[in-house]
Amino acid sequence: MQFDRTIKIAPSILSADFANFGAECQAIEAQGCDWVHVDVMDGHFVPNITFGPATCSAIRPHIKGVMDVHLMIAPVDPYIEAFAASGADFITAHVEAGPHIHRTLQAIRGAGAKAGVALNPATRAEEVEYLLDMVDMVCVMTVNPGFGGQKFIHSQVEKVRKLRAMIGDRPIHIEIDGGVDPTTAPLVAAAGADVLVAGSAVFRGGSVSNPAPYGENIRAIREAANKALA
Repeated sequence: MQFDRTIKIAPSILSADFANFGAECQAIEAQGCDWVHVDVMDGHFVPNITFGPATCSAIRPHIKGVMDVHLMIAPVDPYIEAFAASGADFITAHVEAGPHIHRTLQAIRGAGAKAGVALNPATRAEEVEYLLDMVDMVCVMTVNPGFGGQKFIHSQVEKVRKLRAMIGDRPIHIEIDGGVDPTTAPLVAAAGADVLVAGSAVFRGGSVSNPAPYGENIRAIREAANKALA
């Protein structure tokens, strides 16, 4: 997987049709998405329960590109091997989810996946300063984790700027998760983000039987972000 900082759109299947995940993954890829984002929630670290490793294993054959698995769970370490075995390309853990995030990131890479670290809105960018040489991605939560469809928290744009300066020329993606749409995408892209997770903003208006709106929504987000970089 070659690193680049071009804008990548990663639809969150949290907003997809739960009864039709395989076809939904195929539809969004056919309509031009770059990655498929899987939000894993445990009802403990966040107030919602979604998917586990079995779901990731089930949808992996339907995904040609990158499967980006975001673990909003605590503890994380006991489940890393299972998510890596499910075919996750990226596994992202929260810095707030346990006392030993350094060890967690080592375990993710040791399991053969690329390692991401996520920051909740109230967590300072500096919390990952001493982790940057062992991560492949920093995920900035621009909503409070747990539910889709929340409003974008604008204070996080400055956090993205700080992270971009801290990262320098390291090959590390900055991912934005929460409230991304054609209005907010330019703000985070200009600040230095390159992976944009969007749920309702991608899936709105479409379906497996009518996937064209997915493509329209993906293109609108990408074009808005790229205009900010022109």
